[in-house]
Amino acid sequence: MFRHQGENRTLQHNIRIASVLSIVAGIVNVTGFLAYNQLTTNVTGHFALFINDVANLKFWRGTVYFLYIFSFLFGSFFSGFLIAKFKENKRLNVYFIPILIECLILISIGLLSNFIALKYTDIVVCLLLFAMGLQNSFVTKISNAVVRTTHLTGLFTDLGIELSQLFFPKLYTNRTQLKSNIKLRIYIISFFFLGGFIGGYFYSELNLKINTLIFGGLILLLSLLYDDMEDALIKRLKEYKERRKI
Repeated sequence: MFRHQGENRTLQHNIRIASVLSIVAGIVNVTGFLAYNQLTTNVTGHFALFINDVANLKFWRGTVYFLYIFSFLFGSFFSGFLIAKFKENKRLNVYFIPILIECLILISIGLLSNFIALKYTDIVVCLLLFAMGLQNSFVTKISNAVVRTTHLTGLFTDLGIELSQLFFPKLYTNRTQLKSNIKLRIYIISFFFLGGFIGGYFYSELNLKINTLIFGGLILLLSLLYDDMEDALIKRLKEYKERRKI
């Protein structure tokens, strides 16, 4: 799921990683909004608010939205930097560290909320945006820009275009690829909504509040462990088959 890259990636790999990360993004999106009344998975709205404050000469208030935007950007940069650095060092799973950092951010914020009052909410929002920048960057690199999981605008646009292409089989002859793309978009959107529902239910109905973020971090952590176990199992099966041949 995380290890397969380039031509080794299949639709199934992309669906699996899209499902996991979309649930996490949905949880962060709803939890962040309910807790801090701010968008915590994308920066489109923050950019509009930043420009509005600057236009009204409210530079200090606009600085907060600039920090939100920069946090997402820095998360994306940091993820890309780590991935390139690990590739340079010939490490096996170059995505492990960015994913682990995201896990630690989500779990730490949730746990700390039980012991101290998180008064500086802007810092927490910046950390969540940084985590989502990390996620958006590494999933883009893993899937060769096929999978995006932190916001839905582009997904709905692509899905609308691809659905329209179904009505023109003579113009768009690669029906298998087209249907695969549509299937992937539907999975991402569906699991983002599922994550949002889980986030809202845990936050409000179960009264877990910001602890809800812990579940997002645990989902990521479990997916990492599953990926490592699956990879180890595949290697052992290959070794076993090679021994049988000898």
